[in-house]
Amino acid sequence: MTRYRQLTEKEIAALTVYGCTAENWKTVTVTENFTPDYIANVHFSGEIKLGSFNKTFDLAGGLKKHTGIYNCCLHNCTIGDNVYIDKIHNYIANYTIGNDTFIDNINLLIVDGTSSFGNGVRVPVMNEGGGREIPIFDHLSAPLAYIQALYRHRKEVIQNIQKMIDEYAKLQQSDKGFIGNNVRMVNCGTIKNVQIGHCAVIEGASILENGTINSNEEAPVIIGSGVKCKDFILSSGVEVTDSTLISRCFIGQGCILAKHYSALDSLFFSNCQGMHGEATAIFAGPYTVTHHKSTLLIAGMFSFLNAGSGSNQSNHMYKLGPIHQGICERGSKTTSDSYLLWPAKIGAFTLVMGRHYKHSDTSDLPFSYLIENATDSYLVPGVNLRSVGTIRDAQKWPKRDNRKDSHKLDPINFNLLSPYTIQKMMKGMEVLKKLQQISGETTDVYVYQNCNIKNSSLRNGLEYYQIAITKFLGNSLISRLGEKTYNSIEEVRERLKPDTPKGHGEWIDLSGLIAPKSKIDELLHAVEQNKYSLEKIQSEFERMHAQYYSYEWTWAKDKLEQYWDKSIDEVTYGDIVEMIEHWKSSVVKLDQLIYIDAKKEFDLNSKTGFGVDGDENQKHQDFESVRGCFESNPFVLEVLNHIKIKTELGNQMIERLNKVR
Repeated sequence: MTRYRQLTEKEIAALTVYGCTAENWKTVTVTENFTPDYIANVHFSGEIKLGSFNKTFDLAGGLKKHTGIYNCCLHNCTIGDNVYIDKIHNYIANYTIGNDTFIDNINLLIVDGTSSFGNGVRVPVMNEGGGREIPIFDHLSAPLAYIQALYRHRKEVIQNIQKMIDEYAKLQQSDKGFIGNNVRMVNCGTIKNVQIGHCAVIEGASILENGTINSNEEAPVIIGSGVKCKDFILSSGVEVTDSTLISRCFIGQGCILAKHYSALDSLFFSNCQGMHGEATAIFAGPYTVTHHKSTLLIAGMFSFLNAGSGSNQSNHMYKLGPIHQGICERGSKTTSDSYLLWPAKIGAFTLVMGRHYKHSDTSDLPFSYLIENATDSYLVPGVNLRSVGTIRDAQKWPKRDNRKDSHKLDPINFNLLSPYTIQKMMKGMEVLKKLQQISGETTDVYVYQNCNIKNSSLRNGLEYYQIAITKFLGNSLISRLGEKTYNSIEEVRERLKPDTPKGHGEWIDLSGLIAPKSKIDELLHAVEQNKYSLEKIQSEFERMHAQYYSYEWTWAKDKLEQYWDKSIDEVTYGDIVEMIEHWKSSVVKLDQLIYIDAKKEFDLNSKTGFGVDGDENQKHQDFESVRGCFESNPFVLEVLNHIKIKTELGNQMIERLNKVR
């Protein structure tokens, strides 16, 4: 604990000579190593504690500035060691400022009254008319917010969680703010009732009011010029720059909001990016990305979304107000100028093209295209499974994890195929077969959930889903068997028994966390009984995430037993080899479809605009100099290599099982 002493008469005299004044010099205390040499033109008011000033800051361009306090008014402040403060045009009041912090050219930096610094602020996500308000706090995670937003029917769950968050917010209440160590604050306007963590960089911010900046040494927060934030929580590693406007928002770890983005009443979780456009009352799960000036996201829930330019939604029918909402499940994309009239629910990994007014629910038909055709919505089931873009997305998300903090708030499952998506494909196959039965196999166009499905699209969808289901079950089987060599079928059967009874039944996606619904129900029941704290809830989410593959095998084992029409205790060598052969065939077929889709990026149409002043030969040369040739494209080579690797893996697995014939 730092010890402070009274100023000596000599020190007071020196400070007075340097233009300093105080309401009462007795309320100004200093550390043992304090010297007054680097304090000038400062007025002290209230209780002041000062550290020592012995270092020099090296600034851009080679300029050096010695630590100290200059040209400002301090009221009720504690200043750490080796801090630089200069040109505070109004004053600094009620702050504790950590060591090695640089503050220059600030208008006003105060805590006024008692504040929770953004903790406990209610954010009305998804429904602007209210009813889904989420209290934000420093440690809010995507799955916890998901439960608060969508489980309003579990009233005791919601009440208990909100009570715990309110209690946390009360613990944060203080009439004194904190600015951490190694913080840099330059050329800012008004900063009021804001906690600022270690190593934050705030340059040119216009207004920051009632919020917390959870910066740390591992993952500093960066706030740039013209930024205005009010009623907010910024998690570690966040960047908010370029005159971005934020009001009543939680911004998750690794998010980037820039280039005049505007966000109101919204939650953004890990690795979201918002630029140029606007968000109002959205639940932006991990990797929600929008980069275009004309794009509006409003009153919806998204995750792993890529929003095209001019994407828009409507939540207002001019009757009872803006009360409608929508959901785009994980991995959706919206093309340029696409439009969705809420309420609607878009299935996982679906591409939305055109304008859609008929409140479709495509959640049981994932990996589809939703296309406008003469004001009607046409659905092409499963076609996105063969898209090179879908595979590229799945590969890039883990690589673009911008979180540097060792403590990650959001447990994120990046798997393209999981019990969550496979169960939807299975349900989708039931839906498509039922449509065939009801309307006949020769019907030209089927109608489902206000969408039209062409006969050829339906038949192809059944094929695509079956390929993906077989691929997933084969993946799970081969992963479970591993690289071990088995000597008997009994050894194989023993290995195929699940590690846990958990994982049966329906699975859900809690905005990045994929888990069995039964496990979530157990958690909610414990919350209803007041058995869990916020920390315990978060640790349960993290435990479910860590146990994903154990739960996945329990689920996959059930489906394999249905496929074999026998239990694991009865499975034979022939059953397993047959499944592996089907898996190889599915993997190769899907990769070949992806290969064909990738080839479209190198056809004649793609070469339009190349070689503008030359002949056809120059067009090809110009194209290859910019894009390369198809055969040497890294992604294409990866697809071909994937076919080879998976084929060899299947053959090796069958060879290792030869002893159990």
